[in-house]
Amino acid sequence: MGTDDHAEQPVEGVAPGVHRSRGGRQDRPAPATVRSRRSAAGPSIGVVYAGSGLGRALATHLVADGARVVGLDVRRGDVPGVTWRVGDPAHPDLVRRLGGLDVLVHPAAETAGDEDRQGRAVRRVRACQTALTAAAAAGVPRVVVVTSAMVYGARPDNPVPLDEDAPLLAAPDDSVAGDLLEVEELVARARELHPGLTVTVVRPALVVGPGVDTFRTRHFAAPRLLVVKDTRPLWQFAHVDDVASAVAWSALGRVAGEVLTVGCAGYLTQEQVEEHVGLGRIELPSRVATATAERLHRIGVTAAPASDLAYSSWPWVVSSARLRAAGWRPAFDNSAALQVLLEDVRGRFAVGGRRMPAREAALGAAGTTVAVLSTAAVVRQVRRQRRGG
Repeated sequence: MGTDDHAEQPVEGVAPGVHRSRGGRQDRPAPATVRSRRSAAGPSIGVVYAGSGLGRALATHLVADGARVVGLDVRRGDVPGVTWRVGDPAHPDLVRRLGGLDVLVHPAAETAGDEDRQGRAVRRVRACQTALTAAAAAGVPRVVVVTSAMVYGARPDNPVPLDEDAPLLAAPDDSVAGDLLEVEELVARARELHPGLTVTVVRPALVVGPGVDTFRTRHFAAPRLLVVKDTRPLWQFAHVDDVASAVAWSALGRVAGEVLTVGCAGYLTQEQVEEHVGLGRIELPSRVATATAERLHRIGVTAAPASDLAYSSWPWVVSSARLRAAGWRPAFDNSAALQVLLEDVRGRFAVGGRRMPAREAALGAAGTTVAVLSTAAVVRQVRRQRRGG
């Protein structure tokens, strides 16, 4: 790709709008339309994958906060006030596009549920490795990497909430959490290999909001909610705007720490979630749910392994302690964030974690938990018929 392909080109603005009130919040200008307070003295911050999802939300927040934002993506996005340096962020020639940056942000967190294992590895692992290496080579002093609180693992003995410095106990398998564990290892290695490079990791709770479509969010597209018997699910969400705001605080130097966690305050119990969602539950013994999930993954019905069930069975609640100590507060609480998620998945279904029109979704499945639920329902029906015979 020639140098002309990387020419910096600002993108024109878009029409203004407002957020709807949720959970009693006051209406406020939509982030993409907040008037920019950019200053020539603002820091220059590069955002990988700035054209969509979390990257886009982050670029929007940073522009509004007065930063000079450089979008690094395979194509130009539509965020007003961003300068675009186009190219594949996972390609080693990324280093040529990092000149003059004060901070580089790489969102490695899950945003799309339809990627296969190889696609996820490219987006999350290889692209992060490229970003860290290129930043060190280009003399960028700071990098902020967004992973997920999933790396702590979901376990029955997890403290509630988890401390930022809690051990990373997620299963090192072919799940999204396994990918993000690899990213965390890359960060730790980069700190050792490049002592002049400061790297901060931001670990959000379950991310919801515009542009976010994952196996975890698809859990709520089911006709019923699966509960593994004798488990204790606690649900904590993080709206994508709040995650972007928190990452912006880190990128702008408003909060210190090598690790930051982000989430709504507190959590919702399974019973509170069911009341919000208006759906009943279906309970399965752990042995049955796990064995079914393993079989479905092995034959390719679900992309996520059986370990995915843990995140809807056991707590992985985080505190956002360092951000809160610095004065940051989320705009959404858990109830409001869940309502946003429900509005997004309403009328949508998936089989094996893949979106399908409702009339074609024979299983009504939305990720591992719902595929397990649907398979178990068929098994119970067959057993009832046999007993009746």
